[in-house]
Amino acid sequence: MSTADNEIIRHDDGSLTVQVAPDRHDAESGEPGAGNPTPMTLKPGEGGYDEALAEWDLQQDPDRGAAVSTASGREEAMTIVHAVGTDDEDVDEAVDALHDPEASAEALRHVLVGGVPSVDAFAAEVAEAEGGEQIPAHKVTKIIGEVLAEIDS
Repeated sequence: MSTADNEIIRHDDGSLTVQVAPDRHDAESGEPGAGNPTPMTLKPGEGGYDEALAEWDLQQDPDRGAAVSTASGREEAMTIVHAVGTDDEDVDEAVDALHDPEASAEALRHVLVGGVPSVDAFAAEVAEAEGGEQIPAHKVTKIIGEVLAEIDS
C-alpha cells in the first residue's frame, strides 16, 4: 500500500497508524533529522490518539471547514454515542436512525478537536443526558471514530 508520508490509517478495530518523525539526531550518523519516519499504531485511550483521530478525520475531507457544533447535532451525537456504547447497537443502524447525520458528525468532530478533556466532558454529558454510567473516554473516542467513518462512507 502506498501512502503519503503523513497519512494516518484507521483500522477496523479503531486503532490508527501514524508516522512518527525520527529523533532529533539519528543514532548512527549523528545528523539532525536524519532517518525516515517510522509507523506507530495507537489504540483508543493511548497518548496522542485523540489528536491523531482528529487529524485522520481532517484528512478524509481537507476542504471541510472547522467543526461547528449545533444544539440538535450535539443532542443526536450524544444519543448515538450512548446507543453504540451502552446498548451495543450497530454503528450503521445507529447512523441510519439519525435525523441529521452531518450535524451529528460536526458535533463529534468538535468534541475531537478539544482532545482528551473535551472527550471526557462529552462522555460525562452523555451519561447525564442519556442516563447510566459514564462511558470511558477512550471508548467514546473509538465510537466517535466508527460513527464518523460510517457517516463519511
